[in-house]
Amino acid sequence: MNKTVKYILIGVFVLAALWAAVFFIKSNSKGAITYDTQNAFISSIEKKTVATGKVIPEDEVEIKPQISGIIEKIYLEEGANVKSGDLIAKIKIVPNEQSLNQSRGRVRSAEIALNNTKIEYNRNKALFDKGVIASQDFNSLQLQYDQAQQELRNAQADYQIIRKGSAGGSASANTNIRATVSGTILEIPVEEGDQVIQSNNFNDGTTIASIADLTKMIFEGKVDEGEVGKLKVGTPLKISLGALEGTELDAKLKFIAPKGSEETGAVQFRIEGDVEVKDSIFIRAGYSANASIVLEKKDSILVVSEALLQFDKDTNKPYVEISTGSTEEQKFERRDIEVGISDGVNIEIVSGLTEEDNIKEWNKTEPIKKGTEKEGEGEEGSEESED
Repeated sequence: MNKTVKYILIGVFVLAALWAAVFFIKSNSKGAITYDTQNAFISSIEKKTVATGKVIPEDEVEIKPQISGIIEKIYLEEGANVKSGDLIAKIKIVPNEQSLNQSRGRVRSAEIALNNTKIEYNRNKALFDKGVIASQDFNSLQLQYDQAQQELRNAQADYQIIRKGSAGGSASANTNIRATVSGTILEIPVEEGDQVIQSNNFNDGTTIASIADLTKMIFEGKVDEGEVGKLKVGTPLKISLGALEGTELDAKLKFIAPKGSEETGAVQFRIEGDVEVKDSIFIRAGYSANASIVLEKKDSILVVSEALLQFDKDTNKPYVEISTGSTEEQKFERRDIEVGISDGVNIEIVSGLTEEDNIKEWNKTEPIKKGTEKEGEGEEGSEESED
């Protein structure tokens, strides 16, 4: 019985060893890979960068009131085209009670002073007409009387300004908010009934409306510090608008910021470009946009697909493998090359290659079949060893 069990175990071990050997041979066997080749060719390369930003009006003017009060009426809406002088809104004056009372008291004081000076003036004028007083004394009284009249007019004008917003009573100068430039109303951030504050030396004042000329637009964006050194004022830009698919506008770089700002660990520099607005396209202020900038361009140069390049593990310098025999022989030799600019697809060949050289497609792989994933992994490993 023990011998029978022993023979059975030996048989099982033998079968297991045969199965393992067959599996190992099958998993490590692969067919020969036939490498295709490509040739260098003459073409042009543009090295580009993309700056993200937005399109905004070149000049945007904020309309602010000259006097504090409450918005009584708004005559225009956002998006309306206006000319300089057009009425936008009207302010209702709400005078300060203390200031109004002080101004009223000043008027009363000026009236009292004028009445007293007038009595003195009339009495001395009668004496002057009779030749009792000298001309010099009467001229002094005449001056005092004229000054008292002017003081009363000034006090009355100040009282009207505080009470109505204008000395003339029409209130056209202060309470009527008019456009100071021609353009399009971009925003009216206030509503009827809102209280507004006048613009002065200590306060910017409440913005009644913002106006801009939408036919004069600029692109405002940012570029990385690694690329800003290659930019020059006057460089052409291609502007793509996110809101208008398929629309591309021409622009010209007009400003590069002398100082950068750090954003998420990278230093960014602000740039601006004048945009050529087409009559057939309506551009709204604040559209997000991308500017394509050509950093470097070369025409009629020898290029090759960048996917054909390999890099030395020690020196990190590029090289390719050149066919030294027929396609069937699949013999290749290493050749070091010198490269120039790249557009991400093709790269310039400065030296080391000609158009006649057949360059190996070193990263070619065979399609992986079902159940042979390990077989594909073995191919990739063998390719790395060949490289």
